[in-house]
Amino acid sequence: MNKKFHWILLTIFVFFIVMWVDRIFLFFTSGYLHGVSKNIFKTLWLGTRYDFREIGILGVIILLLALIPPLDPFRAGFGRKFWIGLLSVLSVVVVSVYVIDAIHFDYLAQRLNASILNFIPEGNTSVLMIWQTYPVIKLVLLITFLSALLIFFFRKIFNTANKQVRVISRRRNVSLHIAFILVAGICIFGKFGQYPLRWSDAFELGDSRLSQLALNPFQSFFSSMSFRHVRYDEQASKKYYPMLASYLGVDSTGKQGFERRIAGSNTTSPNVILVICESFSAYKSSMWGNPLNTTPYFNSLCASGILFDHCFTPHFGTARGVWATITGIPDVLLDKTASRDPMIVDQHTIVNDFVGYEKDYFIGGSTSWANIKGVLDDNIEGINIHEQGNYNADKVDVWGISDKNLFLQANQVLAKKTAPFFAIIQTSDNHRPYTIPKEDKESFKTVSFPRDSLLLFGFQSNEELNAFRYTDFCFQQFMEAAKKEKYFNNTLFVFIGDHGIRGNAGDMFPKAWTTNALTAFHVPLLFYAPALIKSGRHSMISSQVDVLPTIAGIIGIPYVNKTMGRDLLHIKDTTSNTAFFIDHDVRNIAVIRGDYLFQHHLLNNQELMVRINNNDPISKEMTNDMYNYMHELTFGFYETSKYMLFNNRKAHTKY
Repeated sequence: MNKKFHWILLTIFVFFIVMWVDRIFLFFTSGYLHGVSKNIFKTLWLGTRYDFREIGILGVIILLLALIPPLDPFRAGFGRKFWIGLLSVLSVVVVSVYVIDAIHFDYLAQRLNASILNFIPEGNTSVLMIWQTYPVIKLVLLITFLSALLIFFFRKIFNTANKQVRVISRRRNVSLHIAFILVAGICIFGKFGQYPLRWSDAFELGDSRLSQLALNPFQSFFSSMSFRHVRYDEQASKKYYPMLASYLGVDSTGKQGFERRIAGSNTTSPNVILVICESFSAYKSSMWGNPLNTTPYFNSLCASGILFDHCFTPHFGTARGVWATITGIPDVLLDKTASRDPMIVDQHTIVNDFVGYEKDYFIGGSTSWANIKGVLDDNIEGINIHEQGNYNADKVDVWGISDKNLFLQANQVLAKKTAPFFAIIQTSDNHRPYTIPKEDKESFKTVSFPRDSLLLFGFQSNEELNAFRYTDFCFQQFMEAAKKEKYFNNTLFVFIGDHGIRGNAGDMFPKAWTTNALTAFHVPLLFYAPALIKSGRHSMISSQVDVLPTIAGIIGIPYVNKTMGRDLLHIKDTTSNTAFFIDHDVRNIAVIRGDYLFQHHLLNNQELMVRINNNDPISKEMTNDMYNYMHELTFGFYETSKYMLFNNRKAHTKY
């Protein structure tokens, strides 16, 4: 073998080792992957093939560049300097990407993908959150050290290859070039067959955790970039209109539309406080029996309220959760959050049907992120936004004041009102950097559990556990303060998670909740007003988009509903209840109806149907009709959601 091939093979081998070590590191250190063993060797082999693809591409690029005489590292002094410089830059890039990927995986249980671009518009907030959550200086030093180590190896490889004195014939040299390109081509294609190895092949493993482990961050990022832009398909929306119109109770005899006018039944005007709870993941809470008993106070509220224990958010992410709650439409845009799209920011919301109500929005930080302020100001008439800078409380981290102070400050404002009010409070402390304010460290007692216990019951660290518990502490502080106010007995309190957290639910839930990532979408939905409504626990399928219609139904106001939500307490046939969700990161769309989950992968059209409340296989006699129906239902919700995003303008807006 001549100098060039000796150098190229050793160079790409070093990059391959970096990629493979990263995957093994994630496997042994990530709590999300705790207990995963089935198909692990198949997963690692698939991951290796993804790495081979990147290595094959890199090898071909190096070979082709090295064929250019001035860039031949063994012929020209400039060529040596060029490759030392290029490989040094590449070392920094590769190490940085893998360190960021590890952080991204730790944060979201997802390999690095194009959704990270959604954080760029909120650069200052994102940077502050990273600074307050992670040891940034240590990470920079780690990147510097590992990059320097790679550069050292590449210099050694070059010097070793340069000492080779073996001369081969021109014919053999040509054969080596052809053989190298053929082998690299096989690596790039990825498998034997008609179609090449694709990003979406990872999702055939049958377990979302294994899928993420198999992926390569470069492959994941660039592949997810290729399917980002969504606009509605008029023909598809017409096709599914009869199905969705029937589901929503729309008179479909006229032109296509989803407007339903509901007559009011109440002459009083109870207040409403809607709390959108950051990362309120169901399996981590006490309401489903988590042995760590993280939310005992909220659990006690549920015993006196109406809890929907099979509620799902349409997607993962706070901005999308706020959007779906306020508009009643799943945010199915793939290139950005709907709140950031100027073409669809104008939306009708049931909040405006609370005529005569004062409207308030409370958040501890800023509503400037993801253009939420624009959504609120533009769509909720006369809304008063309370954000950082408006409170008599100190900022504790990037997310503003603590949730406890947010609740108490909101309570002070609401207690002074004489008119009925509709208030929305958005929490944020159950989020990295998991800050527990100094002022609460005496009254709120942190706990500590061994890592094995934490992983067994859905937590990655004691910091995350205590932040979750602190949320419950804040709920208690708020409700105890509110009970002292005159408005309390005439107020409906509503709590909904903005999204769940992808993770391992272990034995607390059936297997499907972990393997199909339902943990990222399952949240508590509680309606609490002991003086106004009877308590009860409901296991019907429900969705975040149902929140406003159900509030309006409880209060008894007349309202106009033009989107997906339904009044959960006034549905005659609850077996028809359906929750649609979209996993933007992996490009899955799905519905849950009854005991069944149906998923469709938008990239490779792979589909599956499983039971969610037990691990029993689906009976053969059900598969054909039920499978086809669930397929149509999934696309009906997806296409109709896209249509609604562009056709739910406020009444005064000209079309």
